[in-house]
Amino acid sequence: MGIVRRPGVEPMTSPTHSYSAIVPGTTDSRAPNSARRAPQSARRALSRIKWLYVIARNSTFVYKGRAVDVKQAGRELDVRYVLEGSLRKAGNRVRVTAQLIEAEGGTHVWAERYDRPIGDIFDLQDELTLNVIGTIEPSLRHAEIERAKRKRPENLDAYDLYLRAQPFAQVAMPGDAGKALALLDRALALEPDYAAAHASAAWCYEQRYMRGGLREEDKAAGLHHARAAIEAGDDDAATLATAGFCIGLIAHDYTTAMEVIDRGLTLAASSALGLSFGSAILGHAGEADRAIDYAERALHYGPLDMTYLSYSGLALARYVAGNFTESAAAGSRAAQANPRFSYPQVVQAAALMQASRTGEAQAVAGRVLEIEPSFTVNEFVRAHTGRAEIWDPMGDAPRRIGLPL
Repeated sequence: MGIVRRPGVEPMTSPTHSYSAIVPGTTDSRAPNSARRAPQSARRALSRIKWLYVIARNSTFVYKGRAVDVKQAGRELDVRYVLEGSLRKAGNRVRVTAQLIEAEGGTHVWAERYDRPIGDIFDLQDELTLNVIGTIEPSLRHAEIERAKRKRPENLDAYDLYLRAQPFAQVAMPGDAGKALALLDRALALEPDYAAAHASAAWCYEQRYMRGGLREEDKAAGLHHARAAIEAGDDDAATLATAGFCIGLIAHDYTTAMEVIDRGLTLAASSALGLSFGSAILGHAGEADRAIDYAERALHYGPLDMTYLSYSGLALARYVAGNFTESAAAGSRAAQANPRFSYPQVVQAAALMQASRTGEAQAVAGRVLEIEPSFTVNEFVRAHTGRAEIWDPMGDAPRRIGLPL
């Protein structure tokens, strides 16, 4: 089963997309018809990933009822990834197994098993849809980044350049943001309307602005790329989430930011990126309960390598709610997931100080200065002061620790 290729784009050569196929698996004839629609749920969910093309369903009918050689299927269908599975019935229960395989090498990208009572089939379809967006999409993206790293520099297209930029962008610090921007500038030179590249560039400029000196040129560039991303990618959840987040933090326009982020979540309700960025914006806006809800849902759906964003949002949300012990714990989890990201460690230090754990707060503050030697309390507060009642007290705690003013 699968996708319709974009007119004028040859298979496997799209500058901004990758290709996948869903092949018919083994289906127990005793399974109810509603259960047999699980592959259709997977197809619809995969089709929501805008950088992924799922080839047309009838292209894979030839594999129905026989064992699939994934490498051969990949060559015959001209796709990078194959999603296959099986459906079995035992008594009043059904079991769906699914696995996503990189066709050329035969390596597994993702696998899952679902066991449900027959009466819960519709819940299973919903869960499968959410898992495809929340779990398969990040796994696919990671596999694509690794593939791009292996390509020769002279063979890189806009999509490859975008992928190569992501590990630098995801550090979330100004120095690595500059490395990412060098690649993203090349991608946008090849594809000026590449929405995902604009969104990633906006995030990089946000990092440079917020943690790199509050330079007006970084602020202007970040907002420019965020708006370009929204204009070119209004049907892509990750693009909208990233662009909305940047508008919220750079311009302190939390209303517009959440409108854009929530628009993306209507396209992909389990997008861990959208939920994490939404949590951060809601925390900045002082909406602690909603921020906690978004962060916890992000942690439920999100891949391990991006939990630092979810825990960063949760650290701020718990701080705003006045639960300093849990705020410090979330900040610590964010630091474990991304030790080079200074922001959640500042929140952690402030929360520890508020909880009268001065020695621990001073130790965390020391790590902040190792990561960000130019850090000053006044610049940190000025960067984040959309709500003075949140950020002025948070600035007071690091001052008492002894961080540079």
